Amino acid sequence: MKLSLISFLAATGYATAASSNPFAPKVSANNADSAYTAKLVRGAKVMRSLEGQQQADGEIDLTNYSIKFEKCQFVKEFAGEEGGEGGEGGNFLNLKRFVIFRLCPNNSCGSCNYDFGEYLIDLETYLQATTEYVEQKQEAMCETCNECYQQAYNQNNGDGNNDGNNDNYYKCQNIDTSSCYEECQNIENMEENGYLDASEFIECGQLENQNNNGNGVQYYAGAMCASQGSRIKIGVFTDEQCSVLAENMDIDSMLYGDNGAMKLSYHKIKSVFPESECVASCVAEQENDGNQGNNNQYQAAQTAEICQNLYEAAGKCESIHGFSAMKSYNNNGNYQAYNNQVRNEEAVCNYMSNVASGIYDMSGEISISGGRSITGGGAATTGGQKFALTFFILGSIGLAGYAAMLHQQLTKGAKSTLAQQGGAMA
Repeated sequence: MKLSLISFLAATGYATAASSNPFAPKVSANNADSAYTAKLVRGAKVMRSLEGQQQADGEIDLTNYSIKFEKCQFVKEFAGEEGGEGGEGGNFLNLKRFVIFRLCPNNSCGSCNYDFGEYLIDLETYLQATTEYVEQKQEAMCETCNECYQQAYNQNNGDGNNDGNNDNYYKCQNIDTSSCYEECQNIENMEENGYLDASEFIECGQLENQNNNGNGVQYYAGAMCASQGSRIKIGVFTDEQCSVLAENMDIDSMLYGDNGAMKLSYHKIKSVFPESECVASCVAEQENDGNQGNNNQYQAAQTAEICQNLYEAAGKCESIHGFSAMKSYNNNGNYQAYNNQVRNEEAVCNYMSNVASGIYDMSGEISISGGRSITGGGAATTGGQKFALTFFILGSIGLAGYAAMLHQQLTKGAKSTLAQQGGAMA
């Protein structure tokens, strides 16, 4: 049984790849983190954090944290006034697509149970930014791999320069050119190998060149949550808003290219929801300038734009998780901003708790199952609460019956006394 929930807060707006998919990146680059941030949310300035020094311009210092994917969730809500007479496509329900993520202390994404912040953002924005970040990392990795591959070739032919003066010498020390070169060739020749990049289907759009579905129905493809929100995949839908899932339809059976039937490669998308791992560090990594011998020059850590911008734009839930960065922000004199954040947190935390609680199914409907049921306001009623409610109801009925019995006995006793008094008077 399913119910619909009226929204009480206006929040700020994996499939498993084929077993033969060879496109998972193994080598990271140092120059993509800030671009990742800028795509998620915009407008923040890069900050510098020196030990013992306050942040410039009163901005919060997030250099001790990393981004961790938590959950993907669809939520259906009444369209409200912004939907006019109805929501998308004339419907009275709008489908909201959310991603919940955390800012966890560095090197603790596997646990992340204290001193963290929890945040909410729309799915499409998250995916567009993160997959572009992954793409930039892959491009940088392949560029480095090709340089190192050429250097190894030159060394094998007596033309190499490994005396430490070559800029490529240092960055090639930990590069396995045999594996990365094969990986980069697979990425470059993906379509020739019968694959399409799943990140091209993040935004809901009409499926072209459908592989002879035979039923005359126009289908659409877009990102959706999977595996109870722990993964993200590309689904098939019957409407242009990608809100009505086409049951039992597999997108791999509907793709057709110049080389025949095609399959999706999730080599980018699967990198943005790693299990028990961080997606990106909030410390913007310094570019390697080849000056490895100068260890006396201290470079201040910079907060990556991904974290600063995301923090400013997302719905936040922090105080209850002991997020120390916000406490330090308050101690640095930003009292008004801190108090505004605290005042708004209760509503935001409650909303995020509902989204993350598991009361919604993958289509965004509220689901009633097992020992839990959902009221019209979205609150969950447990089995223990049901028992207590039943006990009090039955107890109230019993007390009411007992009171009625006492009242009847007292009434009869009063009548008998009056009758005796009347006889005596006669």
